[in-house]
Amino acid sequence: MSSVLSYVRALGIQPTPTLSLRGLARLLAYPDQALREHAHEVLQAIRNEGQVGAERLAGLERLVSQLTRTEAFEIESDYVELFDRGRATSLHLFEHVHGDSRDRGQAMVDLVQTYEQAGLKLNPDNGGELPDYLPLVLEFVSTQPAEQAREFTGEFAHILNALYAALLKRRSLYAHVPAALLELMGHPIEPTEVPEDEALDDAWSEPPAFDGCSTRGQQRADQPQPIHIVRTNKAAPTRGATS
Repeated sequence: MSSVLSYVRALGIQPTPTLSLRGLARLLAYPDQALREHAHEVLQAIRNEGQVGAERLAGLERLVSQLTRTEAFEIESDYVELFDRGRATSLHLFEHVHGDSRDRGQAMVDLVQTYEQAGLKLNPDNGGELPDYLPLVLEFVSTQPAEQAREFTGEFAHILNALYAALLKRRSLYAHVPAALLELMGHPIEPTEVPEDEALDDAWSEPPAFDGCSTRGQQRADQPQPIHIVRTNKAAPTRGATS
């Protein structure tokens, strides 16, 4: 694979870091038994693609070590506490933008249309995750040409920065995942102020602007895709994400 990547880069073509995007998406997903059993393989796939820097890989390795060496109950309960108890660390992009407002519903519809225009649809067996679930969005991104992938992730790079800052504040090794995503897609890691934690029910009063990954810009067919997606009969080849 490295020789193919070297040849492609020699031609001046920047390939989409498909394996890295899908691997990082998987590491962000709920740490069930399947993920814990295959976490080292996921990390190796990211390493083999050679597009994530050594320093960030070292951080991801510490995360994987934590996932595989800690008791399952502790890992799973910590994950729920980290990602499901407040808006600042939510993995649902539109929670950072629209909260529970009606705009969130329309943004979801537009995002699903973006997936469908690219020949992809949500798998009904995806565990009930919403279209704006970050691991799903990253798998969509992994199927897009490099320039479109970078453009699309740029629309929510400020949310990745906010997520990174919030995870750093909690001293979580998961912070290495959004940081790796920003670096991988060529977006700067920028200082972000982290507000005091709020309960989800109290967090929706003043949603920030989304800069594009909402009702604006979601209907273009040249944009990114999700982790539990399946191809329609008419779709052209693009898909993937392994456990």
